[in-house]
Amino acid sequence: MPASSAPTDTLLRAAQPALWLNPARQPQVAAEMPTTEGGHISLADTREAAARFARFAPLLAELSPELRARQGVIESELLPAPALQAALGLAPEHGALWIKGDHALPVVGSIKARGGFHEVLQWAEALALEHGLITIDSDYRVLGQGPARALFARHQVAVGSTGNLGLSIGVLSAALGFQAVVHMSSDAKAWKKERLRQRGVDVVEHGGDYEKAVAAGRQQAAANPLCHFVDDERSLSLLLGYSAAALHLGQQLQAQGVTVDAEHPLFVYLPCGVGGAPGGITFGLRQLLGPHVHCFFAEPVQSPCFMLQMMSPEGAHPSVYDIGLNNHTEADGLAVPRASLLAAELMRPLLSGVFTVRDETLFEHLVQVLDHADQRIEPSAAAGFSGPQQLCQSEAGQAWLAAQGLLPHLPQATHLVWTTGGLLVPELEFSRFVQRGRQSVRAPSKP
Repeated sequence: MPASSAPTDTLLRAAQPALWLNPARQPQVAAEMPTTEGGHISLADTREAAARFARFAPLLAELSPELRARQGVIESELLPAPALQAALGLAPEHGALWIKGDHALPVVGSIKARGGFHEVLQWAEALALEHGLITIDSDYRVLGQGPARALFARHQVAVGSTGNLGLSIGVLSAALGFQAVVHMSSDAKAWKKERLRQRGVDVVEHGGDYEKAVAAGRQQAAANPLCHFVDDERSLSLLLGYSAAALHLGQQLQAQGVTVDAEHPLFVYLPCGVGGAPGGITFGLRQLLGPHVHCFFAEPVQSPCFMLQMMSPEGAHPSVYDIGLNNHTEADGLAVPRASLLAAELMRPLLSGVFTVRDETLFEHLVQVLDHADQRIEPSAAAGFSGPQQLCQSEAGQAWLAAQGLLPHLPQATHLVWTTGGLLVPELEFSRFVQRGRQSVRAPSKP
C-alpha cells in the first residue's frame, strides 16, 4: 500500500511504510563531486572502475566456471516485466516496468559482486604493480600463476558483512589466493556462512548486528599490516565498483529502445542497507543521465538507516535504535542500523527519495516476481517493488511528481526495479520464502 499521509517522521518511528522526498536534490550536479574523505570523484572514476573489470575479465574467466561463458564479464540482464506490472497494479498510464536482474549476477548471485569484486581486484592490481608482476597493459591472467599467488598468499582480505558482501569478498579473495576472513553478524543466513567455509574462507561469527561485526573486523584488521579491510561504511572503491553498472545499463536501455530525457523520465528503485551499493549506482546514473533519472532507495520499516540519516541535521549520525526501532528484518542484507556517511553525503544533491516497506510486503512481492516474471529473488531484493506504487499513488508522491513537472510525462516513463540477490538461495530456504509470501497474500491487509 502507498505510504500514509501522516508526517514522515511519525511513520518512521512507528515502523510504518513511509515516503521521504529529498528537498536538497539538484537537477544539475557538478562533474566532480566531493567526498567525506576530502577528495573528489567523477564519471572518469566510474569509467576507470569499468576498465579495471575489463582488464581482469580474462583472469576471472579462468578462475570461475560460471564466468567462462561470459568471458569474465560481471553483468546482469535488463528484463521487461509487463505481467508483473499488472500484478503490482502499476497502470500503463504511469509508465512501463523493467527489472535490472542483479539477483542473478554470476558466481555470488548478488549485487555485491560489483563493489566487492572491484575492491578485491583493485587491491590485487595495486600489489601486483608494486611488486613488478604486471604493467597496466599486461595480460592479467598472469595473476593466476605461481609468483602472483605466492604474493597474494602472504596477504589477507577481511570484511564485515550480513551476508552477500561477505560472499563476494570471500569467494573472490580465496580464488585469487588471498587469506580471506569474513566477520558476520548474527542475522546473517547460515547457508551463506556455510558456502563461504566451503570455499576455504575463515568465517568469524559475532553476536551483535552488522555494525558490530564491521567494527570487530576493522579492529582486528588494523593489527595486521598485511591485511586489507574492505570497509562497507567508508569504502570509495566499493562505491565506484557499483557505479560502473550505470555504464552498462545505459547501453542496455539504448539497445531496448528506452529513451531517457525530459519527456521520458527514468525512475530507479534500489534496495538499501548501509548505502554503498545504491549510492554508487545512483552516482553513476546521475553523472551519466543527468536530471532525467530519479533514484529512490528502499528500506525495511525496522531498518530505515538511510532515510533517518537524510532527515537528520548536518553533523548527526543517528542509529535506528535511537528512534525505538529494533533493526529486525528478514531482509538480512538491509539490516543495518546506521548509514554510511560517505554514501549519505554524496547522495544529498543526487537522490530523489527513500521509502520503507514491511517485511510482509517483501514476501508478497517475492512471490509475485516468481509468478509473473519467473525470477527467484530473496526478500531484500524485493524491497524496490513497492516503489512505483508509493510514488505514483500516494499523496506525497503525486505532489512531488507535480512539483517536478513529471505528471504529464508519466505515460512515457520507465520504472526500473533493481533486484540485488537470490540466485544462490538454497531450495529449502526459498520454499520457506514462497510459503510465507503466499500466506501473507491470503491474510487480510493491514491498514
